[in-house]
Amino acid sequence: MIARAQDGTLFAARMLLAAALLPTGIARALNVSGFALTLAGSGMPFPNGVATAAVVVQVFGPLALMLGVLPRLTGVALAAFATVTAFVLHPFWHFVGPAAVAERTLMLADLGLAGGFLMYALTGPGAWSWQGWRSEVRGSAPSAKPAAAKTAAKSNAARGGGKRPAGRAPARAAA
Repeated sequence: MIARAQDGTLFAARMLLAAALLPTGIARALNVSGFALTLAGSGMPFPNGVATAAVVVQVFGPLALMLGVLPRLTGVALAAFATVTAFVLHPFWHFVGPAAVAERTLMLADLGLAGGFLMYALTGPGAWSWQGWRSEVRGSAPSAKPAAAKTAAKSNAARGGGKRPAGRAPARAAA
């Protein structure tokens, strides 16, 4: 019961974290040149390349997050992206008054997202994810072999043969 609640909570957290980046990523993907102009205005070198890389991270990162694919890599990459975005796009120290407060709030929100992504990288996606599904598939396949080996060992012992436990190799003398 508790495991299901934890998996559900991790799933909801992944969806909420992805919802923070994916809509903006899609909007930027539809207007990469406008985003590049914004970056150029903030003094970013190579704004077209940076804008393209940012759009790739901001679209495919949340998709990987939602599916639970490569959680450590995805979490660390998105945390780095959110941290860089916080300092590049929201330099509140350049502003005065209400604009500084707004930029500082946006910067802290981005840093909070980075913290969420790092927590995701540490905890993993849970069972309701691609990784959870793969571990279940892997876990069910090998369990059939030990069960078959135990059954064979029991039937061998019932026939009077095999005094040694199944799975142990015989000891060999050193030459």
